[in-house]
Amino acid sequence: MKSDIKDPSLAKEGMLRIEWASREMPVLNLIRERFAREKPLKGVCLAACLHITTETANLAYTLKEGGADLVLCASNPLSTQDDAAAAMVEEYGIPVYAIKGEDNETYYKHINAALDYSPRITMDDGADLVSIIHKDRPELIGNIIGGTEETTTGCIRLRSMAQEGKLLYPIITVNDADTKHFFDNRYGTGQSTVDGITRATNILWAGKKVVICGYGWCGRGVAMRARGMGSHIIVTEVEPIRALEAIMDGYSVMPIAEAAKVGDIFITLSGDIHVLDSAHFSSMKDGAIVANSGHFNVEINIPALEKMAKSKRPLRPYIDEYTLPDGRRIILLGEGRLINLAAAEGHPASVMDMSFANQALCVEYMVKGRKSEPGVYPVPKDIDREVGRLKLASMGISIDTLTEEQTKYLESWEEGT
Repeated sequence: MKSDIKDPSLAKEGMLRIEWASREMPVLNLIRERFAREKPLKGVCLAACLHITTETANLAYTLKEGGADLVLCASNPLSTQDDAAAAMVEEYGIPVYAIKGEDNETYYKHINAALDYSPRITMDDGADLVSIIHKDRPELIGNIIGGTEETTTGCIRLRSMAQEGKLLYPIITVNDADTKHFFDNRYGTGQSTVDGITRATNILWAGKKVVICGYGWCGRGVAMRARGMGSHIIVTEVEPIRALEAIMDGYSVMPIAEAAKVGDIFITLSGDIHVLDSAHFSSMKDGAIVANSGHFNVEINIPALEKMAKSKRPLRPYIDEYTLPDGRRIILLGEGRLINLAAAEGHPASVMDMSFANQALCVEYMVKGRKSEPGVYPVPKDIDREVGRLKLASMGISIDTLTEEQTKYLESWEEGT
């Protein structure tokens, strides 16, 4: 079996961590049991460009149990957990092309290696797989049933492709499921981003001025957790309603040019390019910490920082210190890549349980031929609600159901006061 991983001997360690994650993924476990019986994905080749983690391994195992012929590659050069990759290859027999710290050339070589399997379903975390198929491997499109996408950044790219008439097969935006963005983006990104920065720096959050660049669901989550650690939160936004929400949530809101002068820690979560740029670096205080928790490493203009700095040195793992001509130092974490995966372990398994449950059920939905026209589609509401129902059941929580009378009232326009 072809694969490209760091060290097969890490498989035993990886299996133990995969098992540990599985304990916090009851919804995916229930789906796996059904998939093992029914084999709804039998014979379907599926290429997945995802963060190669212990949680992803549980998704991969579920898809394999459903009958899928699966191949994985990394969606980020620094997010791979090499022991999880080894376990998937050695214990599960799943081809994996991912090595933590791989350079850009290897990253794209790995994506193309996964595409060499001629997938019928694509599963993306950032839309690199879809983008490369459309730009460089169009001969594969005729064989593809559809795909899924799990990130805000990827959804933005896919909608742009669709608007230009360039998207040539259907994609379900798993990221937009309520059981994904309400929980994964807010609670998962919130906790894991603070965790990654803490592991990299060992800073005390209390009393720090933390600048949150982007107040989407991820930004909300990080702001919530940083405030819980005693930080003073400053939000920068371009959307007036989100800025207003941040004010109502009790945070300061100001332009990034003003925030740059006072912030101690800057965290980008916008999905856009050069949110932190040379003008902002020029006004940051000595020792300012800069980190990214958006999908790609373009949110911080690292080439501009490199050009401005008179010197650069690594201080400890995942920390690079840039010294500017006037002696001020800017601290960049994790090479500007996803700090929660570069310096920590990513989202807790319990929130990935819901995200990956959506992934598995949406793949099944695609295989059954529910979508055929090219375009970007939401997760079907019945799938989203089923994931929520299963999660509540796994927690031992019951909720009410509407009576026949209540249902009739909600469906009627005739009854009023």
